Amino acid sequence: MNIRLILNLLTLMTGGLVITITSIFIGKQAYFWLPPQAAAESHLIDDLFSFLVTVGAFIFLAVTSTVLYSVTFHRAKNYDMSDGPHIEGNITLEVVWTAIPIMLVLWIAAYSYQVYEQMGIQGPSHLLHLHNPISIQTADAQEKETPAETVSEPLEKIDVLAKQWAWVFHYPEKGITSTELHLPSDRRVRLALQSEDVLHGFYIPAFRLKQDIVPGKTIDFEFTPIRPGKYSLTDSQYSGTYFATMQANVIVETPEEYHEWLEKAVSHIPTPAKNQAASEYAQTSNQSIKTGWETVKPAAPPVVNFSG
Repeated sequence: MNIRLILNLLTLMTGGLVITITSIFIGKQAYFWLPPQAAAESHLIDDLFSFLVTVGAFIFLAVTSTVLYSVTFHRAKNYDMSDGPHIEGNITLEVVWTAIPIMLVLWIAAYSYQVYEQMGIQGPSHLLHLHNPISIQTADAQEKETPAETVSEPLEKIDVLAKQWAWVFHYPEKGITSTELHLPSDRRVRLALQSEDVLHGFYIPAFRLKQDIVPGKTIDFEFTPIRPGKYSLTDSQYSGTYFATMQANVIVETPEEYHEWLEKAVSHIPTPAKNQAASEYAQTSNQSIKTGWETVKPAAPPVVNFSG
């Protein structure tokens, strides 16, 4: 084995080690690109995102380094206009660069599906068999994966109604309705998601949760809030002209503060909630000159005990 080959192997190994370490470092930084983890399940999505960033960084650095190395050390001399060496092909190399991407894609697919199952997201296949309950996994604050059956705290059950264009939350135990979603921290929550009209998407970025809501179906969806604060709920599905106004505040608070809010809301007389879509539509309808396309009339503002 000549010295040149040894140097090439050492260069390749050193470069591969540097690229690997750099890629892992970049992947770790990806955690800081996302909002704070406000639900116990958040780390599942964050870990997957960090993994994808690490893989992407490794591929980018490897390809870029190879190109730079080739341009620096294997460039033609000045005024050399001759053809390069005639290469017929390399079966081994072709098999390797075909097999590695296939294995990588399968790895990413398997990991992503595992997270999908652990999050308890219900897709079309689940919605066709709602009479067969699926086992939902939860991620505890201390333990990465804990079966939902082992959660000692009772489930907090809340009904969620999505309609054009408003969110309405009903707390059946107290008979309260609200356009602001209040949740107790460190308690398992079960939402019964329903749509009054079209397809909607229940999406809270800080929780890393998104569940489609299909008309005519009641979808049970569970998670555990862990970080008190104020967050944003939005509709992830395009549902018409005013869908961008279909947002609601999500308030995560201690169990004591949560029950105080319930007692406070019970005493409120139900009144129509402020609804931006209905207000904008009313203003447009009252104009003598029509300046836009015809649109679906928003549902009447919901009558709730608490509107935030």
